[in-house]
Amino acid sequence: MILKTQFSALLKSISTIIGRKTERIRLLENLRIGEPALVMEGIVKRFSGVIANDYIDFEVRKGEIHALLGENGAGKSTLMNILYGLYRADEGKILLGGEEVNINSPKDALELGIGMVHQHFMLVNKFTVKENLALGSMSPKGLLIENAKITKRVEELTKKYGLKLDLDCEIWQLSVGEQQRVEITKALYQGADLLVLDEPTSVLTPQEVKELFMSLRRMVAEGLTIIFITHKLNEIMAISNRVTVLRKGKHIATLDTSRTSRKELAKLVLGEEFTLGLEKPSSSKSNNEILLVKNLWALDDLGIDALKGISFSLKKGEILGVVGVSGNGQKELAEVITGLRRAKNGEILLKGNNITGKTPEEISKKGVGYIPEDRMTTGLLMDFTVAENEILKAPLLDKLFLNRREISKYAEDAILEFDIRTPSKDTPTKHLSGGNLQKLILSRELRLKPQVLIAAQPTRGLDVRATQYIWNKLLTERLKGVGILLISEDLDEIFCLSDRIMIFFDGYIVGEGTPKSFSIEEIGKMMTGTKRLDCGKNGKFVAEKSS
Repeated sequence: MILKTQFSALLKSISTIIGRKTERIRLLENLRIGEPALVMEGIVKRFSGVIANDYIDFEVRKGEIHALLGENGAGKSTLMNILYGLYRADEGKILLGGEEVNINSPKDALELGIGMVHQHFMLVNKFTVKENLALGSMSPKGLLIENAKITKRVEELTKKYGLKLDLDCEIWQLSVGEQQRVEITKALYQGADLLVLDEPTSVLTPQEVKELFMSLRRMVAEGLTIIFITHKLNEIMAISNRVTVLRKGKHIATLDTSRTSRKELAKLVLGEEFTLGLEKPSSSKSNNEILLVKNLWALDDLGIDALKGISFSLKKGEILGVVGVSGNGQKELAEVITGLRRAKNGEILLKGNNITGKTPEEISKKGVGYIPEDRMTTGLLMDFTVAENEILKAPLLDKLFLNRREISKYAEDAILEFDIRTPSKDTPTKHLSGGNLQKLILSRELRLKPQVLIAAQPTRGLDVRATQYIWNKLLTERLKGVGILLISEDLDEIFCLSDRIMIFFDGYIVGEGTPKSFSIEEIGKMMTGTKRLDCGKNGKFVAEKSS
């Protein structure tokens, strides 16, 4: 209550300073469909001598969905951050509707009708949808919330584009897909004519992806223009009109999507022939249970039950996929097993030994490896060097004195074995790309030869090459007899790698079976709680084979 009072007071104080309506410049409004809406010419951006954008030319037409594709570090995000005013180009110019513009801040971008929905949402969880829409929106009264105006405008937008919102819900009460709708509606409410979407499907269910694509098609049919950043080639083929490929900071090609293929796009992205997919060899799994979870309960960060009496087992040489919409207990499951969160009730047995309540260090030494979902905050110390992060769990730390030569050798071997692309072992970790950050975590965990590996979102945000590398490493560990708990929101990943699948909803296991037991549509329904399979033994919901 205090927070909302402070929020209202803040709006009033700011409104007295601003006290005017921001004038938007509608450079795209009168363009015809198919005419150049955005042209970025000769864009150059350097960071400490590294060229992130190397004289890039990029054109987007009005009324199209234009996909932007490239490996991690190819320059996509830098280019879009320049467009949105988060960075300034060192060289080059931007034309909007044929007129050269200067964009020095996101405020400038918004006034020109450019909106951006980031991969990590910029919403205030304790505020309602209506309050979040009001943030950053100007009115003749400044930033005062005008309930009637917001409600009327949102009703117009939802009807026009098929976006459904409950204005009075607080953000934390919404699913990830609903939060994304708020972000998109916020950009449209602020008057976006050109909308940039950064990895918009990375945490959505199949149904939510389908609904998003339907809304995007309605938007471009109404004359909006969309830039769609993604690593998923199947999505590019399904939704975009054209696609631009960047590689190592350079513009490689712009193609009509209908005249290309996934294979050609992969070759353009990587600069070489690349075989998509992978072969999954027969597993060495046995009936030997290596991990047993019994009646496990745990609280989330708000003190609410996140795990509600779940039970399951993991066998040697098995990949058990755990899928669900973010926030349904998967994160808490990984943290309880690895000792980062206390169990409220229940037991976790590793090869028959109770590890419930043990410290992360004790659990790691007993043979449990962990790839956390947030590699930059939980997985690594970003200001430490590559070598320092590599030895955080190494046996070298058990010695009284650290031997610098031994540390160097240990780190150099890991860099070579796991193909970590870094200038040197002494490079600060924060300078590595996302794929190399994940390889660093993987090398640190796998070199300890774990018996169980908890892999949470192991390829989120990674390009096709890095993703396939991680997948192959996980399958190699599976063949060695390691039991892998794969927690992922990427259904392609779950279906490609898993021997069994568990579906989570609201802290329960609502479905369990082999990949052949389910269709993607069935899993999507279970992830959102609209379908549960018949309850089997021990409170589990067991899938029957689909017809």
